[in-house]
Amino acid sequence: MRFVKGHGTENDFVILPDPDGALDLTPEAVARLCDRRAGIGADGVLRVVRTKAADLGADLGADLGSGAEWFMDYRNADGSVAEMCGNGMRVFARYLVDAGLAAPGEWDVATRAGLRRVSLGASGDVSVDMGPPELLGYGEASLAGTAFQGRRVSVGNPHLACRVDGPVDALDLSHAPGFDPAVFPDGVNVEFFRSVGERHVEMRVYERGSGETRSCGTGTVAVAAAAAQGAPGTSEWTVDVPGGRVTVTLDGRTSHLRGPAVLVAEGETRPDWI
Repeated sequence: MRFVKGHGTENDFVILPDPDGALDLTPEAVARLCDRRAGIGADGVLRVVRTKAADLGADLGADLGSGAEWFMDYRNADGSVAEMCGNGMRVFARYLVDAGLAAPGEWDVATRAGLRRVSLGASGDVSVDMGPPELLGYGEASLAGTAFQGRRVSVGNPHLACRVDGPVDALDLSHAPGFDPAVFPDGVNVEFFRSVGERHVEMRVYERGSGETRSCGTGTVAVAAAAAQGAPGTSEWTVDVPGGRVTVTLDGRTSHLRGPAVLVAEGETRPDWI
């Protein structure tokens, strides 16, 4: 199994080139690949497959149609399937250009959350049209016996963005935050953020299926939307995460996430291991 290792603000991924959809990628195989001690190590797996070769099911396949040549099949570190990954999308796009499978410019990538348009050059940052973040009301998370109020936000996947008063690095995210499964039946990514300047926030995140990660692209969009509180007009937000910095632009119609995407290694798994 060929692989490439990459990251976006230290949210890291194992990229599996599978253009013809030939890999039998089981949850157990994903978990082994992502294991940081006995595997390659990553927050998730990005399977690179042509949309026409992906097993998308009738409904999703009909929705995506022929709108994109490539499908980003994203899996969390525990092997579970996820709808969307913003940092993963940037790394996915950078891989396609680096491998000569797509030209620099603007084009769509298919995901389980729908089509996402990427914009990138031969090098440098990658921008992704993340779609309109949807504010769904309020929710609550608990951490070490303390309750935190937050905004429920959908960015193609579920988020709960909780504003805090003190530094986010003081929080203990060694365990999953508690939440109401009746409100989040499919689980939820929980972000904790605070303002550190004008349209400038810092955040940490606990991702469903992966635990605390150094960054979460959809989470940065959810935090920016929660911090903006649905204010009209265009606003640009700087979001600092443990792994670096990204920019989120909200214009009332959609959202754009811009940040680095770095490929660091490539190789091949041993056939008797995976």
